[in-house]
Amino acid sequence: MSATIRTIFFVLLIFAAAYLLAYTKYSGNYDKEILSITIDPKIEHLELYWKNDLGEILKSIQNLKQFVEQHNQQLLFAMNAGMYNKDLSPKGLFIQNTETLTQLDTTDGEGNFYLQPNGVFYLNDDKTAGIEVTKKIRNKNKI
Repeated sequence: MSATIRTIFFVLLIFAAAYLLAYTKYSGNYDKEILSITIDPKIEHLELYWKNDLGEILKSIQNLKQFVEQHNQQLLFAMNAGMYNKDLSPKGLFIQNTETLTQLDTTDGEGNFYLQPNGVFYLNDDKTAGIEVTKKIRNKNKI
């Protein structure tokens, strides 16, 4: 077999493999459902939690559920609301009851947290919700 015929055969083999890969359907197990919830924070109570009354990190949604039930509240929906350091402290800005517990992180770095443009979800004093690009957050005293 000549070099030209081998090259053509090799190219056709690559195209055939690419075709098979492109049109092969994924047959693994994956969740097709997405759960979403929309609330109006002016009507419904929305709160971020990090620690319990003793200053211990809650660490799980089950612990959060127990915590709010101890305060005669009902947990209707819970989710991870951010990224965390290895010690489970919030990676970025965390304001609770108008107190800044962790500062806004605008440094450059590696990893998902530093992908640009990233942003901050917030509620103002009047319970108006917003999302702002991290580098544009200015007036934190109303959050």
